[in-house]
Amino acid sequence: MKFKRSSGILLHPSSLPGPYGIGDIGPNALHWIDFLDKAGIGLWQVLPLGPTGYGDSPYQCFSAFAGNPYLLSPDSLIADGVITSEEISPLPAFPAGSVDFGWVINWKVALLDKAFKNFAASAKPALKADFEAFKQAQESWLKDYALFMAIKDAHGGQPWTTWEPELRDRSPEALAQAAEQHQDVVQRQMFLQFMFFRQWQEVLSYAHKKNIQVVGDIPIFVAHDSADVWANPELFFLDQTGKPTVVAGVPPDYFSETGQLWGNPLYRWDLHKKTGYAWWVKRFRAVLSLVDVVRLDHFRGFAGYWEVPGDAKTAINGRWATGPGKDFMAAVESALGSLPIIAEDLGLITPDVVELRDHFNLPGMKILQFGFDGDGTHAFLPHNYTSNCVAYTGTHDNDTAQGWYERAPKNEVAFYRKYMNQDGSDFAWDLIRGVWGSVAVFGLAPMQDFLSLNNSARMNYPGNPSGNWAWRMDAKSLTPELAAKIKDINILYNRLK
Repeated sequence: MKFKRSSGILLHPSSLPGPYGIGDIGPNALHWIDFLDKAGIGLWQVLPLGPTGYGDSPYQCFSAFAGNPYLLSPDSLIADGVITSEEISPLPAFPAGSVDFGWVINWKVALLDKAFKNFAASAKPALKADFEAFKQAQESWLKDYALFMAIKDAHGGQPWTTWEPELRDRSPEALAQAAEQHQDVVQRQMFLQFMFFRQWQEVLSYAHKKNIQVVGDIPIFVAHDSADVWANPELFFLDQTGKPTVVAGVPPDYFSETGQLWGNPLYRWDLHKKTGYAWWVKRFRAVLSLVDVVRLDHFRGFAGYWEVPGDAKTAINGRWATGPGKDFMAAVESALGSLPIIAEDLGLITPDVVELRDHFNLPGMKILQFGFDGDGTHAFLPHNYTSNCVAYTGTHDNDTAQGWYERAPKNEVAFYRKYMNQDGSDFAWDLIRGVWGSVAVFGLAPMQDFLSLNNSARMNYPGNPSGNWAWRMDAKSLTPELAAKIKDINILYNRLK
């Protein structure tokens, strides 16, 4: 799909301001879209929107199809009549600048329990009718997901491989019995998904009214402890007890002597191919009902991926395995048409990855922050970009621009100053101007960079199991002056939406 020159801001909904301990997809998301509109920004990029589990990571979700109930807006629940303002007060004194996940999850779970009970007891007929229609429309994944979460809840949150063998192995009799036994919890899970999709569609429609597109994210791998793997074990390399025989990772490199052991189960691509990649087609279709453009994470894995034994403690003793490549991309394109994909092609990129990306004319990614550790030939410097690429100052996985500048090696700082002809006093905005002024079709930056925030606002440290994803924006940050400043550079560099 051919994209139009535009600009965007990366900000996950959990980082939005508001009084409820975590950003959500209610009125504050609409206020955010108003700000993007005033700034002339055409793209809002988010991280995966699924239900988070271990480490609160949006890249380790309990489902590739479901939404994250912790992003539900209490204000929107009040507007739908399923809770009252009295039922959410007094509000705890949540921290304003970060998400305290343990605290906010406990509070929100109790609130959502109330909302479901109220809905079941006294919801308006029209809302109940919408709920029934939603369940029917999403049946292909919703029943498995809701039952998975209900059984998981009954087992104290333990992974599905530790459940009784008949539940682990999905015996039809055991599943029917569990569905009957946990029917209230199953309905509650379905209700939370109904409300998520309802609230998100309102946000998406509002963005479209303002001529703003949402850029979403599809992680290549899914979490082992997910409804996806439990409900489709034949599509993954698992042993008879459901444990992965091989898992995903990254080989040792400059950043890590032992590589990265991600632990996600690997796909049996041979079986996916026999179905015409039906599960993947369904996944793409589901995500593209929630967003307009998708960043396909770890794109190189579709050409070749690092396969590590399931019992390995590090990623050292892995091997390269061949991905599904052109056959996969062609099947998805045949089913869904020209796909609005950004190929996340960072890291160790080999000729087969470049060939796969270019065969389908997909724009890859350039990160300007990474461009100063070499010389003028570095592919991430703006003068080397092509128009069919998406350029960023940085992403959720690396430091903020200001944080990088305050810690960067002296030789890289010196090269930046010479290359940009700047003194570092406004480093984040120097990078923004560098990206915006390039020929890249999309220029994007995390919101932290527009605010020139330091390392304390970093979103994620890859490899750190906890302490990530917590940054939240101050409501006072969204000033008319900042919107005007961003609009100016959009006009200057022909990126106005």
